[in-house]
Amino acid sequence: MRAVVTRVSSASVSIRGEIQGKIGKGFLILLGVHEDDGQAEAIKIADKICGLRVFEDENGKMNVNPRDAGAELLIISQFTLFADCKSRRPGFSKAARPDTAIPLYQLVIRQCQEQGFKVETGSFGEEMLVESVNDGPVTIILDTKEL
Repeated sequence: MRAVVTRVSSASVSIRGEIQGKIGKGFLILLGVHEDDGQAEAIKIADKICGLRVFEDENGKMNVNPRDAGAELLIISQFTLFADCKSRRPGFSKAARPDTAIPLYQLVIRQCQEQGFKVETGSFGEEMLVESVNDGPVTIILDTKEL
């Protein structure tokens, strides 16, 4: 599983002109599911996201986790994180098919909610417009194969 985690002041996702999800301070998370991923990867990446100490403490150091910072999460499914770009036209054969990806995407959401986070989402497989006000900017790329 891969996640691009961006610290934001605010973020939202719209579908067909209607806001689907919206957060204030927190993380905008683009989440990709690989064809070989399972529950273990979903739990691992959710735990890592929920524990990332990238919010500033009283000394201006990135040392505070999202829970203590009062962060909210906006999680967007993003199969293009597994693009094969060897040619000029990316291929997506390594991204999990919806029957595998949707339950794992939902598991990540539940895991974050169970850790006490307000979680907003997009809709799997929909055309979405994502807006964010990046804070820092701080952007972290997570890959369960490297965690």
